[in-house]
Amino acid sequence: MSLEVQLLLLAWGTLVGLDLVSVPQIMIARPIVAGPIAGALLGDVRTGLEVGVLFELFQYDVLPMGATRYPEYGPATVAAVSAAHAAAGAPGIGLGALVGLVTGMLGGASLHVLRRLNAGAVRVAAGALEAGDARVLMHVHVMGIVRDGLRAALVTATGLALAEVVRFVAGALSVRGVTLLGVAAVAAAVAAASAGTLRVVGRGPSLPWFIAGVLGGALMAWVR
Repeated sequence: MSLEVQLLLLAWGTLVGLDLVSVPQIMIARPIVAGPIAGALLGDVRTGLEVGVLFELFQYDVLPMGATRYPEYGPATVAAVSAAHAAAGAPGIGLGALVGLVTGMLGGASLHVLRRLNAGAVRVAAGALEAGDARVLMHVHVMGIVRDGLRAALVTATGLALAEVVRFVAGALSVRGVTLLGVAAVAAAVAAASAGTLRVVGRGPSLPWFIAGVLGGALMAWVR
């Protein structure tokens, strides 16, 4: 992979990481968006879409409320697409999922660190903020975005580095082992999405309608 493509992926992963909280918040942090665009940068939109759908299922179980700790799947999806593309073929999905899940956990930990740094910055500037100093408010806000950008870039760079490791070791792995890894990743993603769906639907009167919709949709898909 050329240095130019690597830099483009790094820039895209950084923007995706910023979108989650800071700017521009236009939903490009969703894996279903981040994945295909990363794939397009690699000239492999199909792999990008497949990995994007996979991590969208994982993210469906996330409720990003308050100070909740959760994996960050935006930059992780970019790294996963790079790894899956490097491995090439269906087995690459499993290796991409492995890289993406590790990167997602690192991203989640980095968000916790970022919150602590931002809270510390606000405490330092508390006096000026309470006095209504607009310049200090702007400085705190801009520096928060800068810290988030650096965090997203670091997470993405780490994920892309892991993807490069996959590029070197993929050839030494058996097809059967990597395929089983892919099956496990898909099964885990489906389980996570199912758990998230059931949590949202609950056990009330909506549950029978949800079950009916799933069965009806499956029947229509089978008939077609």
